[in-house]
Amino acid sequence: MRLAFVKCHGSGNDFPMIDARSIALSDQEWAGVARALADRRGPVGGDGLLLLTEAHAPHDFGFRMFNSDGSEAETCLNGLRCVARAGFEAFGLDHAHVRLQRSEVEVTRDSDLAPGVATIREVAGPASLDIADWPMAIGRDQNVQMAVPGLPSERRFTAVSIPNPHLIAFVDTVDEDELVAVGRACEAAPEWLPNRANVSFVETRPDGLFVRTFERGVGLTDSCGSAMAASTFAACLTERARFGDEIVVWNAGGLVRACAEADGMVRLSGNATYEWQGSAEVDPDRGLAGEVEITRHFNDEIAAWARVADTVPAAS
Repeated sequence: MRLAFVKCHGSGNDFPMIDARSIALSDQEWAGVARALADRRGPVGGDGLLLLTEAHAPHDFGFRMFNSDGSEAETCLNGLRCVARAGFEAFGLDHAHVRLQRSEVEVTRDSDLAPGVATIREVAGPASLDIADWPMAIGRDQNVQMAVPGLPSERRFTAVSIPNPHLIAFVDTVDEDELVAVGRACEAAPEWLPNRANVSFVETRPDGLFVRTFERGVGLTDSCGSAMAASTFAACLTERARFGDEIVVWNAGGLVRACAEADGMVRLSGNATYEWQGSAEVDPDRGLAGEVEITRHFNDEIAAWARVADTVPAAS
């Protein structure tokens, strides 16, 4: 089958995005489409597949995200901004309530992060500290600033779901080898963590946070929106930032403006950048993508975001 899509990114987290409102595929077939289009070795590549879907009141439209391995995520806040932009354009909206897999989120057009950068504000949450929902069976109900038995690291982690599960460790310097080792231990879905988890190492800086993430179903990624939200909440919870204050959160792919509230709601404002538009032949059963036809490049948007990305500080 030939499927049309937009290649887009939020804070460097890149995806093919499909308007799936009139496409009837099973979950298994969508998983195969994700494996095909998001395969970094294939002709498109990405951190996953985004879908704009229909929804019923009180939701204005729906959102689904499949990781590059075909598993479906509870949410993806970087990808959500791109789907929100597509939903706004499809329905003529500037504000919407979006149905996710297990929750909902509010999205609004926001003032641009920089000239020419389409920006969406999203309010997600509430963040939860209840690890029984993951589940994470380590003999306690919460894990705040404590080592996690079974991980190849003695670092103290804070466990937050929003609703994706995240393990957050605040570090002086990001050690990517250690981050990958911890991420892979979670990715192996041990008996005590059967649904896996995202893992982030976070550097606290005078003017914000730098977040590096090993994403469940993806691996080491330049950016993860829910990880930035969870890290912002964890920073406030552990008094590294203040509830109610807006901060800048950087990652290897860009930045967002973030604010966590004491009730667990987290606001992110970030880009929803379109790079190119086209279509591809896809075999969902084999998880393979074939011939790609590109019909449009969004050169002005690419250049506008490049100017932002050039200002991003590297990890320490």
